[in-house]
Amino acid sequence: MSGSVQEIRLVPGEVDLATLRAIYQSKVTLTLADDARAAIDRANETVDAIVASGKVVYGINTGFGKLAQTQIPSERLAELQRNLVLSHSVGLGNLLPDNVTRLVVATKIISLARGHSGVRIQLIEALLALFNAGVMPCIPEKGSVGASGDLAPLAHLSLMLLGEGQVRVGGELIPATEGLARVGLQPIVLGPKEGLALLNGTQVSNALALRGLFEAENLFAAGLMAGALSLEAIKGSVKPFDARIHQARGQHGQIAVAAAVSSLLEGSEILSSHTNCGRVQDPYSIRCVPQVMGACLDNLSHASRVLQIEANAASDNPLVFSESGDVISGGNFHAEPVAFAADIIALAIAEIGAISERRMALLLDTGLSGLPPFLVRDGGVNSGFMIAQVTAAALASENKSLAHPGSVDSLPTSANQEDHVSMATYAARRLGDMCFNTAAVVGIEAMAAAQGIDFHRPLQSSTALEQEIGRIREHVAFLDQDRLMAPDIESMRLWASRHAWPESLTALLPSQRSPSL
Repeated sequence: MSGSVQEIRLVPGEVDLATLRAIYQSKVTLTLADDARAAIDRANETVDAIVASGKVVYGINTGFGKLAQTQIPSERLAELQRNLVLSHSVGLGNLLPDNVTRLVVATKIISLARGHSGVRIQLIEALLALFNAGVMPCIPEKGSVGASGDLAPLAHLSLMLLGEGQVRVGGELIPATEGLARVGLQPIVLGPKEGLALLNGTQVSNALALRGLFEAENLFAAGLMAGALSLEAIKGSVKPFDARIHQARGQHGQIAVAAAVSSLLEGSEILSSHTNCGRVQDPYSIRCVPQVMGACLDNLSHASRVLQIEANAASDNPLVFSESGDVISGGNFHAEPVAFAADIIALAIAEIGAISERRMALLLDTGLSGLPPFLVRDGGVNSGFMIAQVTAAALASENKSLAHPGSVDSLPTSANQEDHVSMATYAARRLGDMCFNTAAVVGIEAMAAAQGIDFHRPLQSSTALEQEIGRIREHVAFLDQDRLMAPDIESMRLWASRHAWPESLTALLPSQRSPSL
């Protein structure tokens, strides 16, 4: 442990979601489990033996893709691997942020360290040294179809090992050679199969999907908190959260959500003030929070299991099985599992925002909510939250388009050798935009719900909700007359995006409860 920086020991094949989330959330240092080194060395010895024997094996002494039948002489193998990296470095667009890049590099280390890639331990040690020094590869976000691996973005990762291009340190772009020098390294001459092992793999798609998962978890917690606040604001019924209803159905997420919302409301004066009000049924956006958000939680839980497995996977090609000396070509680089998981996460993110926007609309409808029109006194002169709901509607609608599954698309590449691809990289990348949108929607709802609750003063809500209202009021004041609201909405977007939530909510989240593989 260096200072306050957490040290994480990677055991390839056994890295859990909590560890991956820690890598994503903050700067950490990585070490490799000692017993991983033997498997790495054995696989590398198998590759060396094949080269020495003159046996022709794809990826070791042949061309790639459609050129797999072209044999490469031993004296040109280093040139082959270097050219592979250079020719595949064709990415475009914004660079992946450091938090995603940390996941990419960490999961590439995990994959290579499984002992099926045939690379030298020195290559993995170089990646560890660069990671721990905060030297991040510059990886453009666009250019991968998610099959044959994330070829272009992983090529850009690999460039730094060759001393080509730039790296990023503390947000500053510097030459890759300088980044290598900071950890005492010279540009690496790649050995047989090493370039291919670096480029094949699903690490970029999976890292982007993990980002989507972790941010969706934050939004899920925020959505439950905002929903509880809205229920209080409209003096809604707590009866639909009765555990007996949800046990009768049996859906796990639904049961857990109902219990969590009930715990948030415990001890509320507002709730007890209308016990006998005669209200029979609230609109679905309030009444069906357990059913809708529970289904979202189940989706996130399923996706989390897939992504955790993939983070630990040997996903390059061909794979080395040193026990038998076999090197077998397959398709573990095909990111279809990641694409499906990303699409499932997208559905959850869209629905968290969609039901939140409907609750926001409910709060503004005085006929349904019993609150002042548009949540402001002196309406007419003041528009209150009227247009904030329009913004929420615009963002929720945008997410409907973004939620269209990426996994159903495919375009053949490499002269039809790679004729069905996953599009996982886009499927995962678009989750970032969707999370931004939903965070704003949920934040707007929570801000409006806090406003509604303030109209019920001096009645108090529960301790948990009053604490949350206090957090909201640290950034957003009660709206007594119209003012510039864009800064308030941005503050509430950040509120909804935060990682820290009450334990009753975080206990539901897949990366907090660390499901086993």
